[in-house]
Amino acid sequence: MLRMFLFRFGLPTVLLAAAASLVTMPVIDMLLSGWFRSDTEQRARSVARSIEEPLQSLLSADDPKALSRFLARIALNEHLMGIVVCTSHGTPWAMTASVPEGVRCRARSELQGAPSVWVVPSAGGSVQASAFLLPSEKLGDLTVLLLQDVSFLDRQSTARDYARTFVAVAIIGLSLLFVAVTWWTVRRWAGALLGDLRGRRFQDDARSPAFARPILSQLRDVLREVEEVQRLEIEYQENWTPAALQHIVGEYLDFPELLIVSNREPYIHTLDGDGLPRVHVPASGMVTALEPIVRACRGTWIAHGSGNADKLVVDRHDRIKVPTESPSYQLRRVWLTAEQEDGYYYGLANEGIWPLCHLAYVRPEFRETDWRQYVAVNELFAKAVAEETHENSPVIFIQDYHFALLPMFIRQRLRNATIVHFWHIPWPNAETFGVCPWRSDIVAGLLRADILGFHTRYHCHNFLDAVDRYVEGQIDREHMTVTIRDHRCQIEAYPISIEWPSPWERVTASVRECRAAVRERFGIPESVTLGIGVERWDFTKGILERIAAIEHLLETRPDLKGRIVLLQVASPSRTRLPAYRELQERTTARVAEVNGRYAAGDWQPVILLAEHQDPARVFEFYRAADFCLVNSLHDGMNLVAKEFVSARDDEDGVLILSTFAGAARELVEALIVNPFDAIETAAAIEAAIRMPRGERRDRMRMMRRTVKYNNVFRWAGRMLVDAAQIRRRQRLSAQSAIARPPLLGSGP
Repeated sequence: MLRMFLFRFGLPTVLLAAAASLVTMPVIDMLLSGWFRSDTEQRARSVARSIEEPLQSLLSADDPKALSRFLARIALNEHLMGIVVCTSHGTPWAMTASVPEGVRCRARSELQGAPSVWVVPSAGGSVQASAFLLPSEKLGDLTVLLLQDVSFLDRQSTARDYARTFVAVAIIGLSLLFVAVTWWTVRRWAGALLGDLRGRRFQDDARSPAFARPILSQLRDVLREVEEVQRLEIEYQENWTPAALQHIVGEYLDFPELLIVSNREPYIHTLDGDGLPRVHVPASGMVTALEPIVRACRGTWIAHGSGNADKLVVDRHDRIKVPTESPSYQLRRVWLTAEQEDGYYYGLANEGIWPLCHLAYVRPEFRETDWRQYVAVNELFAKAVAEETHENSPVIFIQDYHFALLPMFIRQRLRNATIVHFWHIPWPNAETFGVCPWRSDIVAGLLRADILGFHTRYHCHNFLDAVDRYVEGQIDREHMTVTIRDHRCQIEAYPISIEWPSPWERVTASVRECRAAVRERFGIPESVTLGIGVERWDFTKGILERIAAIEHLLETRPDLKGRIVLLQVASPSRTRLPAYRELQERTTARVAEVNGRYAAGDWQPVILLAEHQDPARVFEFYRAADFCLVNSLHDGMNLVAKEFVSARDDEDGVLILSTFAGAARELVEALIVNPFDAIETAAAIEAAIRMPRGERRDRMRMMRRTVKYNNVFRWAGRMLVDAAQIRRRQRLSAQSAIARPPLLGSGP
């Protein structure tokens, strides 16, 4: 290390110092010589002024002897070697005896335009000749040469050589000393930093040298920043977190403005018992995923204002800063009339598109009035997006099937916007989708987005089949893109997930405590196997089918009577629609029928909780259960399956999962069933009861690893990273179009 330091730093420093001495010493020598010659010339001028008048008198008197005596007397000056009086033709008129050989007069023509001072080499050393004009009435203009000895400058050259050598040695010595001190200082700083690195301290250490602490403090700050960036990079690559997501958005995405559009708002204001507005945060994986992004970008969330106190807390532009405790982004609320909500939300969205996209065998209802309201509400949201946009090319993230036409309406207002649309429900095959009277309009509206996301690759291919059948466009199935009129839409699978770790894990008791509490609450003995089902009361969730599976299990395995209980949570939903009211009535009747047939004493096979449960209570149910039954008839993803897996930090419990749920593509270690087959589902429940602890642990451990890796922040982050790449390609394409030269022979 020392050899490398001397080679890279010490040797260049010494060479630079030597070069500096070689350059500076001749300059100093030249300056000193010039100063001495200037001083000699100044003395010659003084002598010339003092002898000018007497010399003119002697020349006028025409007395050569007197002139010679005068010049000899003047030449006795210790600085003068001799004096020569020259005619205008360059011949000597008079001179002293001490004039050295080699000195000659110069004609007036030689002196014109030439220096009046010159140096004449002689045997005794250099002689400086200074010429002065002396007017004479009798002899004409004469020239007086004053000769001075400057040989001392030649004699001083040896001393100057010694001086040069001394200065060079001194500079090189100081350079070596500087290199040694620098080496010693760097060694001490490096030692202190290495101590920090080995001890992972990254803080001021009292053992560090006092003079080095300021620079070491700065270096430690840089190291801490590097360590934090590396940690976030690792989280980004291995496990997405809110901090990692914000880091990626800030460092890589370069989004000038971000807007999120959804039907559900992230914060709802309702009136409490005292008539005061209170904020409520709905339990939503989508909100959990998107909030870190919109906070990092300080963007805007546009949603339907559905709370009965929402209008009381917004400003005159229908905006409010959220969250209340530390506002970091803006929520813009859009108001809908009762007629608009009936037609857009309850009508086309949930009586038309929802059953159309789910293979649940509920006939979709399509009414022209609902379609008109759907179009009007989509246009209303597009107008709100345009009003909230302050940039030419914002990023707009649209959520779900409520806004199939929104990409088209936004594109009409904001041509350069980057639009990402995620479809949270399945996309049916092309023939099924053809039932919709406005199939071409819906597909064409979605294709105005830059990215269209689905949960699974299967849904992506179904959508491409619909494009192939109902609109004119260029389909690239290899790259999963559709191009219509120079606009390309990327079709991609982004399986949604949940937050990891679950926020309820910090506020919920252990598995053992949850198990004891739930069993005590519902009177379930420890020897009874407890199954859990958590669903919104919807015809796509297979609630009736799972009751049929429990009935079949008890019928074929009478020894399980009194030994198994299904705790079914069914939250009421969309009760204004006839299909949902009928489902609730049928479910309640079926539960009563099965319990009436098989119940004994205090035991009943199905416990139905027909009310909304808060997330913490649901998390407690997950921890307490022996198995979780998710038998959706058709589902885009179904996050209940992933929530159950995340709750089981004891690595126990069995997940029974429908093959028609998107989660079945990821959680392959679950017991996969056909929910329409009650016999197969009953067999899976029996297998869950008999499964050994080791197998349960292995299956759960692998599923937990999958959910941890593919969490909700990765879902959102992947879409935004892809959006950033599309923006870069669009900028490059625009630059290429501008830079492309015209074709040869093309006109103006």
